[in-house]
Amino acid sequence: MTTTSADPGLPPTTAAAAPPMSVAVVTLGCARNEVDSEELAGRLEADGFRLVSEPEDADTVVVNTCGFVEAAKKDSVDTLLAAADLKEHGRTQAVVAVGCLAERYGKDLAESLPEADAILGFDDYPDIAARLRSIVAGEKHQAHTPSDRRRLLPISPVERDASTISVPGHADTSEIGLGAPATGPRAVRRRLDAGPMAPLKLASGCDRRCSFCAIPSFRGSFVSRRPSDVLQEAQWLATQGVKEVFLVSENSTSYGKDLGDLRLLETMLPELAAIEGVERVRVSYLQPAETRPGLIEAIADTPGVVPYFDLSFQHASASVLRRMRRFGDPESFLGLLEQIRAKAPTAGVRSNVIVGFPGETEDDLQTLCDFLEAARMDVTGVFGYSDEDGTEAASYEGKLDDDEVRARTEHVTALVEELNAQRAEERIGEVVTVLVESVEDGIAEGRAAHQGPEVDGTTTLEGDFGATTGDLIRAEVIDTEGVDLIARALGDHA
Repeated sequence: MTTTSADPGLPPTTAAAAPPMSVAVVTLGCARNEVDSEELAGRLEADGFRLVSEPEDADTVVVNTCGFVEAAKKDSVDTLLAAADLKEHGRTQAVVAVGCLAERYGKDLAESLPEADAILGFDDYPDIAARLRSIVAGEKHQAHTPSDRRRLLPISPVERDASTISVPGHADTSEIGLGAPATGPRAVRRRLDAGPMAPLKLASGCDRRCSFCAIPSFRGSFVSRRPSDVLQEAQWLATQGVKEVFLVSENSTSYGKDLGDLRLLETMLPELAAIEGVERVRVSYLQPAETRPGLIEAIADTPGVVPYFDLSFQHASASVLRRMRRFGDPESFLGLLEQIRAKAPTAGVRSNVIVGFPGETEDDLQTLCDFLEAARMDVTGVFGYSDEDGTEAASYEGKLDDDEVRARTEHVTALVEELNAQRAEERIGEVVTVLVESVEDGIAEGRAAHQGPEVDGTTTLEGDFGATTGDLIRAEVIDTEGVDLIARALGDHA
């Protein structure tokens, strides 16, 4: 309650304080965007906004967009338009775009999408609450003119001094296992998903110059987070019920190079796995050419770190890889897989490949297919090449027509689906440990150690064993459905 008075000489009158403005944060794209959304949500909540899960219940809708490939861009625009429709017949007053698409296209996106009330770039994140309030009040926000972030200061996560962090239910950081407040900045974060897995950002940006990729131009140069910040955030996540910490970045194999120690990830993994409450640590996005023996050993042998290798091969033909500004060939890639499986025979391995890259010949395509058959990976994502604005490859000659790219993509996709299903069948009889992520009508579903979040399939558990979300259950694989496993619980928790 507040008191107001029109005249200082009169007694004050009592008036109800205005209810807090509600906001829904809608996240599209990768796990790195999920972390960004939770950091934005943390800042908004700390500055007085009330978080709601559904856009139709919100005064303001913030859409964290993806700008990676055409399909993702379209999904982002469609989501913004759907949110804008709520302004016609609901409580929603403003719809705001943030994220990679907003950063990448800025002013152009604002002009082509007037349904959105504002397009905010990464530089607006520190003042996101003030920005939203001004937009709802009717102020016009001038969208930025996109710049190549590689020519500017790198983008780091939204940060605030640790002493100002407000964690619901805790008076200060010492109550959540973080010890004394850090002297430097660390991220504000508010979990938007109550599941037992949470992504944790290792770094932002990328220094590689792959000819097909625009990410460095809008995400900036590679910047590692300090190990102390990563460990503190992992400790906080453990207090929120997180059992699996999923380390994400544009290139996890580069972690620490800008801090003067390329072995920081190897030394930090045991510390992360030792945090009370954290049962699993998973590393994402490894560059094959940078995946060193020490890192393989740390991932394969450290208790609590799952033997999971997310290797960005992109292709196997040496000539195509050179045009991609990448390194490798079938022999070196298969040698890397041999090193991994010598350390961890049942390790999970996933990758992505691009089909129909400019200049790709029939022989190049066959080289890729032969490699995929020999690699026996658990999951492979297949993408047909398309030009990305501002990339070197967009200017290349020798482009294949759309029909040919589509035909090649369908061919490789069919091959991969068969190979991935075969690899899953090879796991029948294997004993796996499943992190339960949902229980509905008595049926528990989760992921085994070789299955990464969302993209690597799931494991359904059979048996009456009273599982709850967050449990780790030992089970024997008895059947498969594509990349998904069906396993019989062995009656004991891991």
